[in-house]
Amino acid sequence: MDNAFFEALDMLGSENGLDTATLIEKIKSAMLKAARKAYPDSEDNITVEIDPVTKKFEMYLRQEVIEDEPIDENEVNIAEARTMDPNAKVGDYIQKRLDISRFGRAAALSAKQSIKGDLRDINRQRILDKFQDKENDCITCTVTQVEKGGAATLVYDKTEIYLFHNEQIPGEELKEGQSIMVYVTNIANKQKKPIIKISRVRKELVKRMFELEVPEIYDGVVEIKAISREAGARTKIAVWSNDPNVDPVSACIGPKHARIDAVVKSLSGEKIDIIPYSEKPEEFIARALAPAAVEQVTIINPEERLCGVLVPANQLSLAIGNRGQNAKLAAKLTGYKIDIKAATPENAALIAEKLAEANAELAAKAAAEEAAAAAAEAQAAQDAQQEEDAAAWEDNWKQLDDEEEADLLLEEEDATAAIEAAIAPTLEDLDTASAASEEAAASESAEE
Repeated sequence: MDNAFFEALDMLGSENGLDTATLIEKIKSAMLKAARKAYPDSEDNITVEIDPVTKKFEMYLRQEVIEDEPIDENEVNIAEARTMDPNAKVGDYIQKRLDISRFGRAAALSAKQSIKGDLRDINRQRILDKFQDKENDCITCTVTQVEKGGAATLVYDKTEIYLFHNEQIPGEELKEGQSIMVYVTNIANKQKKPIIKISRVRKELVKRMFELEVPEIYDGVVEIKAISREAGARTKIAVWSNDPNVDPVSACIGPKHARIDAVVKSLSGEKIDIIPYSEKPEEFIARALAPAAVEQVTIINPEERLCGVLVPANQLSLAIGNRGQNAKLAAKLTGYKIDIKAATPENAALIAEKLAEANAELAAKAAAEEAAAAAAEAQAAQDAQQEEDAAAWEDNWKQLDDEEEADLLLEEEDATAAIEAAIAPTLEDLDTASAASEEAAASESAEE
């Protein structure tokens, strides 16, 4: 075998990230399958030798040396054996070298398909092993190719993955050789050819970046309570400290803004607002609308999570933001529908009116629910009473049946006694008449 095979072997291993020994074992297995098709009766007697050091690639058929004519390929006549080994004798075994090129097209195709299948399985498992624990996490990749308006090709640990256009930050220009962080959303098609899905627009990417940049978040001292994001424009993060001695906002910003600047740089200049979280909805909503100043927050309907906000007239556009961006992000962050209005008496009265209407609706709803609960309770009590009455009626009926049966037995006994008393004299007269008749008959017999 010439060096071309072993050069191709090295290239194949390099492209697939496999060591040569693993590839050699797979090729041996494939060649054995092909040889068994060409020599179906010699399955256990064929061996493959591949040595990349000596550049040796040979296949052998083990044959027994016999004196007679061979029955099949597993035997060889002594005369022919001595042409290969002059010292051969009957009963020995020799290794006959097989000509791989004579296997035929079908055998070669079978070996090729087997090798491809093995490589697919190896690659699939290798990708799964590499990315399984990276799912829902961030990885740093290198950009190798960028298609204008299309997907970007990235490389992570010698594996190519694709960042599709809709998962790229709007307005961001990726460059070849650039290192970027991406979020692994999931691994699809795990059973066949795994597809690594990545994104730079998910809010989880920003959250994970802060977890990596801020030790207090990683340690659990500071928590990210909520996050909302419009990729490429702005992100709002609500943070909370479990330690009264640690300021969560300052921890996220870092000394000389080092921590937050690192995240902003990784996101190509995306603005980030760090907001202190509050368990009071009114306070949390007011903070979420930063950088705008808020005069008043009114929770109009807590069930529908609707609130009204009054801001100074000169802060209205800032509170709403460009194309409503600030208001949208605040709404996503807090989970409330936010109705922002300028702080005027008319708007204050309007919010008060909406609050009154909502309270009336809630009161009516509560009254209806209370009435329904009372009706259900009354119905349950009625059903319980009916069940109790039915059980009592059944017990009474059973007792009545027992008493009637006893009365009937008593009546039968009384009737029998009355009949016996009535016919007793008659029975006595009959007995007397019968005795007199028998005496008369006896007297007549004696006279005769």
